[in-house]
Amino acid sequence: MMTLQVNGRAHQVDADPDTPLLYVLRDELELNAAKFGCGLGQCGSCTVIVDGNAVLSCVTPLLLLEGKQVTTLEGLGTIEAPSPIQRAFMEEQAAQCGYCIAGMMMRAQALLRKNSKPTDEQIRAELEPHLCRCGTHMRILRAVHRAARLMQTADASTGQRSVR
Repeated sequence: MMTLQVNGRAHQVDADPDTPLLYVLRDELELNAAKFGCGLGQCGSCTVIVDGNAVLSCVTPLLLLEGKQVTTLEGLGTIEAPSPIQRAFMEEQAAQCGYCIAGMMMRAQALLRKNSKPTDEQIRAELEPHLCRCGTHMRILRAVHRAARLMQTADASTGQRSVR
């Protein structure tokens, strides 16, 4: 039995320490935004944030997560109050099939927490591990830039800084 910190809550998990995080998120915690794509860490559909860094949950065993904070897309916002990244992706209509988009949003979130004004090249480099065949790549770029502006506006109104 181990304690897993997910989206700000402690969860008691009774799973083999070698179990990939993705399976626990989906099967035990019923957090379904992270998707099983390839199971090999090659497509990015399973991306979550662990201690501020984008991580492929399908190849990350639970034993590496003791004492770490895991954030999934569900932990960023709600339908009623979407986070800036969620809002931006909706406003730019950046998702088409939706399979890879949660992972892209999580990787973009991690990027924007480290770099509040990324260039197109930096965004492309950060999202490069994601396989997407939908053809909304320009909308995704616009969504990340919009999210950056939304985060800066939100941070300015609360007096906080976005970059951590």
